[in-house]
Amino acid sequence: MSACLLGEKVRYDGSDRRLPWLTEILSGHCGLQSICPEVEAGLGVPRPPVRLLREPTGEIRVRGVDDPSLDVTDRLQDACRSLLDRFEGVDGVILKSRSPSCAVDDAPCPGPGDGEGRCPGLFARMCRQRYPDLPLIDERGLASEAGKVGFLIQVFRYRCRRLRPSADPAGWPLPGKA
Repeated sequence: MSACLLGEKVRYDGSDRRLPWLTEILSGHCGLQSICPEVEAGLGVPRPPVRLLREPTGEIRVRGVDDPSLDVTDRLQDACRSLLDRFEGVDGVILKSRSPSCAVDDAPCPGPGDGEGRCPGLFARMCRQRYPDLPLIDERGLASEAGKVGFLIQVFRYRCRRLRPSADPAGWPLPGKA
């Protein structure tokens, strides 16, 4: 779970984006692990803000907002790999929207001449590549009760499949495989 959503002051400006539903409700029913790829990469708090930029080659880099010569892509990729290597037993991920590392699909990602495009953050993209079936959502997706329930159902089904590969998605044993 993005550390800033748990109330940790790890954002670039030293703030958080605490979600009471996570810290007061969900934490009583699930084990929550906090992650911040940018802190894991040693970028510090506070730190210069970074953003995704689409290069003319199509490659996406993570560069400084105020100083585009600041390129933290490689450091952040290494940190993301390290975090993902520790994902044993994770059944769902809740990330911060619009973040250059954590956005599920809405990080600002301008390219040359195409204005303000959107794309997944670096960590979210790497997470989906390594664990394509892992439930992944941002706080926008949890804004409604339907979003919360839908995500929790996905997490339950994922956990059932992970723990009992012979089970169907609803968690019931398949005929002859009990």
